[in-house]
Amino acid sequence: MARITAGIASSHVPAIGVAMDTGLTDQPYWKPVFDGYEYSRKWTAENKPDVVFLVYNDHCTAFDASVIPTFALGAAAEFKPADEGWGPRPVPVVKNHQKLASHIAQTVILDEFDLTIMNEMEVDHGLTVPLSLMFGDRSPDDDWGVQVVPLAVNVVQYPAPTANRCYMLGQAIRRAIDSYPEDLNVHIYGTGGMSHQLQAERAGLINADWDLAFMDKLVNDPEAARRISHLEFLRETGSEGIEMVMWLVMRGALDHNVTEVHRHYHVPASNTAVGHLILENHT
Repeated sequence: MARITAGIASSHVPAIGVAMDTGLTDQPYWKPVFDGYEYSRKWTAENKPDVVFLVYNDHCTAFDASVIPTFALGAAAEFKPADEGWGPRPVPVVKNHQKLASHIAQTVILDEFDLTIMNEMEVDHGLTVPLSLMFGDRSPDDDWGVQVVPLAVNVVQYPAPTANRCYMLGQAIRRAIDSYPEDLNVHIYGTGGMSHQLQAERAGLINADWDLAFMDKLVNDPEAARRISHLEFLRETGSEGIEMVMWLVMRGALDHNVTEVHRHYHVPASNTAVGHLILENHT
């Protein structure tokens, strides 16, 4: 049977993708960011998944103000990198595991979570940057080496789903994957964050103390993490810090007790902090 063996949390800062695509990773500004992922790439190679279930948010590429689904599951055979205004990232097309995606859609919807099914969708840096960080540089002619089931979460247009609802969705995804009959090793990614604000009086806000406390809660006290309110996210982490609710989808899909095998936190990367965790399931 399919099983989730690990959860990965990671920021998906667009400038990280630019740094990788333009060969800036060894520059003094960027090197500390990428040094924190060296272990992660070795760990991924040694614990290679068959499928990555990747939770991210779209940045007005696949969706715009006319259609904003709260949870959108990718069911297409493949997902091309989106043009975010300066051309698509020079990375491989993302290939789906369609049978698993269909099984998750059926199981989770019958488990009373309403998902939007996307049979056509482009993916932006929210999805491709975490793949690049974990799997390394890949050209458009390469393959990612793993199949990816994407789940886009609305954290752009109010109201975003609550941390608790995201955690519960993660639990439903775990039940769906556990019931899939094929023998698959699945890693689940929760991306986005950490604290940052892009506009208005608090533009540039970074709250490192809160970020680190959140990472501690995510590992050791997920029940407390799932109770964090929209108001606390906004007050403590800025208007874009709400992206961290997507980390709760990942956490809800894991065992209550997990093993933290790697942590990385660095300030700054562009106008935010970079946070990263690798958590292994006990079962």
